[in-house]
Amino acid sequence: MIKKILILDKNHPFIIYKLKKEGFICDENYYDPIEKILKIISIYDGIILRSRLKIDKKLIKKAINIKFIARIGSGIENIDQDYAFKKGITIISSPEGNKDAVAEHAIAMLLSIMNHIIRSNQEIKKGKWNREYNRGTEIMGKTIGIIGYGNTGKALAKKLSGFETKIFCYDILPKVGDIYAKQVDMQTIFMKSDIISLHVPYTKNTKGMVNERFIKKFYNPFYFINTSRGGCVLIEQLVIALKNGKIYGACLDVLEYEKYSFEHFFYNRKLPKDFFYLIHSDKVILTPHIAGWTKESKYKMEKKIVEKIISLKKSLYIS
Repeated sequence: MIKKILILDKNHPFIIYKLKKEGFICDENYYDPIEKILKIISIYDGIILRSRLKIDKKLIKKAINIKFIARIGSGIENIDQDYAFKKGITIISSPEGNKDAVAEHAIAMLLSIMNHIIRSNQEIKKGKWNREYNRGTEIMGKTIGIIGYGNTGKALAKKLSGFETKIFCYDILPKVGDIYAKQVDMQTIFMKSDIISLHVPYTKNTKGMVNERFIKKFYNPFYFINTSRGGCVLIEQLVIALKNGKIYGACLDVLEYEKYSFEHFFYNRKLPKDFFYLIHSDKVILTPHIAGWTKESKYKMEKKIVEKIISLKKSLYIS
């Protein structure tokens, strides 16, 4: 039976309202450190969080009554998944809720960099009117490779379908292609792509996957988008590719450096030289991990979490 839930991050008011309406007891704890959480976790049947704390083996051992861990969002790398599964704990996430936000953001960044929108805007504000230097490149007619064809990859392909492009997708799972993207092997992605968009989870297999060896496998220079996880891309080697022209431009919503607190990243520390290049290059567009961070997605992700928790409760009751 699932009754008592610990909520570790502030969320849309809907989530607590709906859970209480369904008969759950919801305790909110937004500030206590992990040491205090360890002392009380045994009385709860479920946990809901975003990214404030890491749900590791030590905490899971103490959580003797936990039936589920729900992470609002798509990534679940802050949960020790293997140990949770071993303990029979269900892990819930809500990638369906922000897929459209991420897809729209990826297209916005791509259009901006291919058409020099940010650069030309900044130049005009400085009194420069340079049309030829800012001549753009069209998406139409290009071949787009989507690596990782889950919720967000599929949403991106659907939204790009009106641009009259050829879209390929690669995924470790078979038969995930659809009317919007043809599933191919990575060799085809390397050979054909003009634009690459990364939509993979952060795992031991995807950590640092975009590196020098990976980039050199592409037959032609390309535009690169990363709205998945920063740790999947080695910034030092991405910068080399930007400098030598193998990558025309990079749209980065996430960065390898995100293990740091970005609220304090720019103060009282020496910036990595490659990050210094990123923030000064007009070949790069950066956003602060906001691709899935819209007013609409905030509600949709939490609505999906509530639906999954209610469904899990019913399935456990029936069994």
